[in-house]
Amino acid sequence: MTIEMTGMLEPRSGWSADRCSMARTLAVVHTRSAFLILREAFYGATRFEEFAARTGVSEPVTAARLRKLVQEGILAREPYREPGQRTRDRYRMTDKGAELLPVLVALMRWGDRWEQSAGAPVELHHRGCGGRVGVELRCEHGHSVAGDELALVPGAPPPRPPVPHLG
Repeated sequence: MTIEMTGMLEPRSGWSADRCSMARTLAVVHTRSAFLILREAFYGATRFEEFAARTGVSEPVTAARLRKLVQEGILAREPYREPGQRTRDRYRMTDKGAELLPVLVALMRWGDRWEQSAGAPVELHHRGCGGRVGVELRCEHGHSVAGDELALVPGAPPPRPPVPHLG
């Protein structure tokens, strides 16, 4: 399967990794521990202790990943206080973070198919009808799109550097 490149004189010659959206996304969520923390946030974890215990990641690494995910606007930190306890932070998914759900579901489904010899350890089902949840590519008009139906076209041009003022 290949993606057709259209509307380009020299398809890849003018592109650089610093403008690649995939590379920029991976710069934000590039570690296994970041993905596991995101998984747990989608599963409902909100407290530091939950993230550390459920991911099996050390507390220092959990703290660093949570800090990075908050800094990037994927999670938000909110103070809370239980009666008789000190104020602590809990984490909630932001809209920016919620848009990563299809990415995690796609990784999960891929792992279920290719990396689990005994079958999926957990499955995602639609509460409304009970059907198994998957990820599908669709165009803006609602058509289902297969990999061999994709066309790679130029996006927005890179910003021009400011012209120095002489004088």
